[in-house]
Amino acid sequence: MIDAIQIKAAAKNLGADLCGIAPGDRFNEAPEGFRPMDIYSECRSVIVFAKKLPTDAIFAASCVPYTMVNNVVTQMVDGITVELALYLERMGVRAVPVPSDDPYEHWEQKRQYGRAILSMRHAAWLAGLGVLGKNTLLINEDLGNMIQIGAVLVDAELEPDEIARYSSCPEGCSLCIDACPQGALDGITVNQELCRPLSNFRTEKGYVLKKCSICRRVCPNLAGIDKLKAL
Repeated sequence: MIDAIQIKAAAKNLGADLCGIAPGDRFNEAPEGFRPMDIYSECRSVIVFAKKLPTDAIFAASCVPYTMVNNVVTQMVDGITVELALYLERMGVRAVPVPSDDPYEHWEQKRQYGRAILSMRHAAWLAGLGVLGKNTLLINEDLGNMIQIGAVLVDAELEPDEIARYSSCPEGCSLCIDACPQGALDGITVNQELCRPLSNFRTEKGYVLKKCSICRRVCPNLAGIDKLKAL
């Protein structure tokens, strides 16, 4: 039977920079309908991995480079997810791949609120890949918040990783909350109705741009906890 070490090695061979494992029962506090077992009833473990985005793209005067790297890395993560699921199938493990971002089913038009079938940032936290910041982003101690997350649900009981215990946001820090031009952050969650006009800005030609990335950029942990360089 395949073990956690082999799976993590396979994920990294496919291009992941981080990989961790969470048991299915760690998700018991997730909203009903959005737990791994709600997606795949036989799920026993959740394999979560992440790939880094090029950090300097966030400092361009135009939002186009940041939009491009987001789109490309998200596609890369989805590709790794599918390839990892195929690898696991060949090893005799039943595996259900989960999209890194779109598509999802839950949508509330009135308040422009969408919910993915599985919260990737919470899955990554429960798999030991990082901690959640006040900007609602996952922060890894080495790679910072410029990462995209993927996950595969499996029917195997695998050795889990410990949940990260390091601190994310400096005490008293409210840089992301204060800098948000839409006032969409409260330190716990994000108001999607306020955030969407800039995070998913549609041009006259029809392009969807990540017009705002301030909550990532101003974070002291952008490039890693206590590792922000003069970028």
